[in-house]
Amino acid sequence: MALLEVEDLCTVFHTEDGVVHAVDGVSFQVEAGKILGIVGESGCGKSVTAMSVMRLIPDPPGRIESGRVLWKGRDLLAVDADEMPQIRGREIAMIFQDPMTSLNPVFTIGKQLGEVLDRRFDLRGAAADERMVEVLGHVGIADAEQRLSQYPHELSGGMKQRIMIAMALMCRPDLLIADEPTTALDVTVQAQILHLMKQLQQEFGTAIVLITHDMGVVAETCDDVVVMYAGKVVESCGVFELFVAPRHPYTRGLLDSILRPGRSKATPVPTIEGVVPSLLQPPAGCRFADRCARAVAQCHQDEPLLATVSDKHLVACHLPLEVPPS
Repeated sequence: MALLEVEDLCTVFHTEDGVVHAVDGVSFQVEAGKILGIVGESGCGKSVTAMSVMRLIPDPPGRIESGRVLWKGRDLLAVDADEMPQIRGREIAMIFQDPMTSLNPVFTIGKQLGEVLDRRFDLRGAAADERMVEVLGHVGIADAEQRLSQYPHELSGGMKQRIMIAMALMCRPDLLIADEPTTALDVTVQAQILHLMKQLQQEFGTAIVLITHDMGVVAETCDDVVVMYAGKVVESCGVFELFVAPRHPYTRGLLDSILRPGRSKATPVPTIEGVVPSLLQPPAGCRFADRCARAVAQCHQDEPLLATVSDKHLVACHLPLEVPPS
């Protein structure tokens, strides 16, 4: 069952140079209790999509121009602005990219976590402390009572990220949006955070949208995947099918760039030549055409539509890759 349905979402930013079409006709679904990965290079619109779902786009300069964001069948884009704070946190929570800047350096951890309980549940004092200690224990923080009196600068990067996850889970939301939750963390801490998120999803049945540029993270945690490029969805399917039989050349390029065990140091890592095009004046046709070795004249002229190539596998490409023989 679809918990969240995003339909033809378009978000723009008005700048001195012109209008940036950051999210251009994006559609996807998140099923209850599942983890959806949104993957792509920096500048492809992943974070703006998440901020649009939460209605956190700063206006000006940004504006959600069209589309629908159906949350349990209700269009969040039509909800009164005064009502959205009741949905954020309680029903949909978000972990932002950088825990170093997401926590206020002048307040203790207990003060910042307690504010969530005070505002959402009118809970404070000993009852709030008990709830905070309980949630910190769920995210694997030892000596939780001591942590409540500490300031962010006294904690490691991995600990700060666990605090951010605890803050998002304080209201036990049905959907958690995690925007690059392992950025700037070392490999060991990254593995711990990913394991924690998987564990929380299984324990509480929370649906998760995981935004990342790391295909290894996607393989490790996700059930379904949406691949974004230059503000558009170019491929969408189950995680197993994506890795076994990618149909879009861009997806193939992302997979080929993964560092794999046993690779010789003398063997160069494959890369996708070029850069993501400017979204001020997106190119006609397929936005990946200038970087694609398979592109033909039609790719530069006609925009490919997202179409079904197999069961629940959607691709926007005039020349989708063939399915490899089994």
